[in-house]
Amino acid sequence: MRKSPALTRYACYISNASMAAIFVLPPLLFTTFHELYGISYTLLGLLVLINFCSQLAIDLVFSFYSHKFNIRRTVCLMPLLSLTGFVVYAALPMFFPRAAYGFLVAGTVIFSCSGGLAEVLISPVIAALPSDDPERDMSLAHSLYAWGVVLVTLVSTGFLQLFGRERWYVLVLLWAVFFLADFLLFFFSEIPALETPKNGAGTAGLLKNPVLFLCVVCIFLGGASENTMSQWCSGYLESALGVPKIWGDVFGVALFALMLGLGRTLYSKFGRNVSRVLLLGFAGAGVCYLTAALARDPIAGLLACAFTGLCVSMLWPGTLICMAEYIPRANVAAYALLAAGGDLGSSIAPQLVGSITDAVAASGAAAAFAPDLTPEQAGFKAGMLAAALFPLAGALVTLALRRVGKKVSAV
Repeated sequence: MRKSPALTRYACYISNASMAAIFVLPPLLFTTFHELYGISYTLLGLLVLINFCSQLAIDLVFSFYSHKFNIRRTVCLMPLLSLTGFVVYAALPMFFPRAAYGFLVAGTVIFSCSGGLAEVLISPVIAALPSDDPERDMSLAHSLYAWGVVLVTLVSTGFLQLFGRERWYVLVLLWAVFFLADFLLFFFSEIPALETPKNGAGTAGLLKNPVLFLCVVCIFLGGASENTMSQWCSGYLESALGVPKIWGDVFGVALFALMLGLGRTLYSKFGRNVSRVLLLGFAGAGVCYLTAALARDPIAGLLACAFTGLCVSMLWPGTLICMAEYIPRANVAAYALLAAGGDLGSSIAPQLVGSITDAVAASGAAAAFAPDLTPEQAGFKAGMLAAALFPLAGALVTLALRRVGKKVSAV
């Protein structure tokens, strides 16, 4: 049967959108798991770390051993891996409730590995497809992830309210249908040939390229800027500013995701000069973090959290576009290195903010410097203040990337 290249782009789009279920759905079910299976929040929080570590492991494996993989076969099997992970995650805890946590861990590892593969492979596949406007295609693909976050959050919340938390497994299996559809699209698609280094030593030498090195640092800071706010927005609004949780989730978390999708969609329609967009995005995110940290008014804090989504919207995909512009023949290993950098920033920064929040709250510093704040409020504000360093540093790195990139392009 003749395979159509026209399907490839749509398969990539659905793959990016369905990744939202991998990252967003599990945290929405944590309270349910705690109530149904008695799993502690500490163990549930460990699932998030397992998710990121599994992705990071895949990033690193592809960074050094991408030449060992059949890329087309890996892309086609990627959604089946997600489907398998969701089935293990949903079905087995129902049959073996006493071992529920073990199966949740197993399912998390399986679908997180698929998420890591998607981060590594979808972007270079899109970049390799013939297109009149490759920047638009890349931005649109990443915008669909943000819209997926909004869709998964709203649909999943509504499902659990209508049908009850005890039917959570049905919800997971329903989302798994998207992975089956994605597999069929990839199977009947033309997967372009992607360059891979001949050996792992060649990958190690990639970081000697100053443009690629700066792109890795840039996406590390971009991932840190995006995911710190996405993970701490709800807790910050509730604990530091006294916003009720339901309003913090709807007008904070959901609006953050909405602005994230809006920024990427707008760039896909009208965007150009991506390095300038990166610079403005990092600078704007720094201002939003500072506003959130210093704000006493709940509305100001809520708007700062929400508009951070717009500012950070192009930091991750924009870095990928920059690399594609400055290094036109970037191979799979280069994209894997960027994915590893982004995942590392997404893992370290939120954990660092949480540690600073706890440390300041426990130190009693609020009594000396901000006596009108509770220790927890002071801790959250200190954490947000520290988080502002990531986008501000990103602005400086972007300036260096623009300068070095222009020199490389001129050679």
